[in-house]
Amino acid sequence: MDSERRHAPRYPFIADAAVIEISSDTKLAAKTGDLSVGGCFLDMLNPTPQGTEVRVRISHEGATFTALGKVAFILPNMGMGVTFKSIEQDQQAILQKWIANLSRPE
Repeated sequence: MDSERRHAPRYPFIADAAVIEISSDTKLAAKTGDLSVGGCFLDMLNPTPQGTEVRVRISHEGATFTALGKVAFILPNMGMGVTFKSIEQDQQAILQKWIANLSRPE
């Protein structure tokens, strides 16, 4: 699909997520399907159109990660891929910790 455009490995990652469309302030519930340092896939029935700017909030094991992103692609009735565009430094630390745990060999 879009794997040739990815710059970082993605890891299976299931967590609760909220997506807020920046232009309309519409809040949507989702679950993550995978996660990388550059973005994530969000499982949801009604994905936001490609190119939409969004704020993503992911909650996992007592921590919450928030980033500004852009919808990179959609899979109708399945979900959407989001590229992270702006991540605050404290949020980057949360993301790096999750990725480090995911990339560790079992």
